[in-house]
Amino acid sequence: MHNRVASFITGNPAAAAAAAVALGGALTILGAYVFQYGFGLPPCPLCLEQRIPYYVAIPLALVVAKAAQQRVPRPWVVGGLGLLVLAMLIGAGLGVYHAGVEWKWWAGPQDCSGPLDPLGTRDLLQQLQTVSIVRCDEAAWRFLGLSLAGYNVLISLLLAAIAAWGIAASLPRKLPGS
Repeated sequence: MHNRVASFITGNPAAAAAAAVALGGALTILGAYVFQYGFGLPPCPLCLEQRIPYYVAIPLALVVAKAAQQRVPRPWVVGGLGLLVLAMLIGAGLGVYHAGVEWKWWAGPQDCSGPLDPLGTRDLLQQLQTVSIVRCDEAAWRFLGLSLAGYNVLISLLLAAIAAWGIAASLPRKLPGS
């Protein structure tokens, strides 16, 4: 098994990188769902926004991996990997923004971290019973000082680096002295 994986990586690094991004992205989204449904930690609006790059990158990575295996022209594969890098860097940026909101380095969106707007007096009790706000400026969980937003930054940067490696490894190599 180990030899098959190693030969796949060395034989087609672009396909291997894209497959790793798809797998890593899928595991990350699965982890988010485990925290949400398994541990009862509902996501805030910023948490949900951080999932969007994964929802784009996972299917794109599968298409890029298949294209690289089918020997689609290199510019298309490299372009697809470049889009994966971009998507994961956007994900990292969203994670940095959210982590900064959690650490109170800057203000977050008012709908999940600002003061509540006045509710008025009409049907106040009913409004209070239906209001469910998950705050963006309070980390629901931390491990080793990092919240889920912080871990998203690290995972997104790792996946971006893997896609960038796929680009670099699939470019033609110049021989020394040529």
